[in-house]
Amino acid sequence: MSESATPLPANLDRIVQRFKRRSNPKQRYEQLLWYAKKLEEIPPESKIPDNKVNGCVSQVYITADFKDDKVWYKGDSDAQLVKGLVALLIEGLNGLSPDEILAVTPDFIEETGLKVSLTPSRANGFYNIFQTMKKKALGFKIGMSA
Repeated sequence: MSESATPLPANLDRIVQRFKRRSNPKQRYEQLLWYAKKLEEIPPESKIPDNKVNGCVSQVYITADFKDDKVWYKGDSDAQLVKGLVALLIEGLNGLSPDEILAVTPDFIEETGLKVSLTPSRANGFYNIFQTMKKKALGFKIGMSA
């Protein structure tokens, strides 16, 4: 299990463990690019200002749907490594409740070993993508209690 303060959701923990097994940065990058290739395309009409992640050097878009009390994300980026980060977060957080998503802290990125490989602007971008996803989950939570 993960050493984070709060246990990670199963999918996210599995991803963290997968990255922990990659000992060198090149393998971690290859793993990220693999996630990028797996990411489902989002329709062009989803690439609107409301879905754009602010604070990223590359263009990043995140959409969220709420079905059966679970959040389902889609996303895209014009940069392959960032697209891999988006895919990693989507795979790790999809199908969770807003509360489960809001309980996840960004410290799991340290455990993947990716943070040391990311430039400061990419690490910051990753954090902004994560925060955008949490904000969308919070919106659903507020909507549920309204």
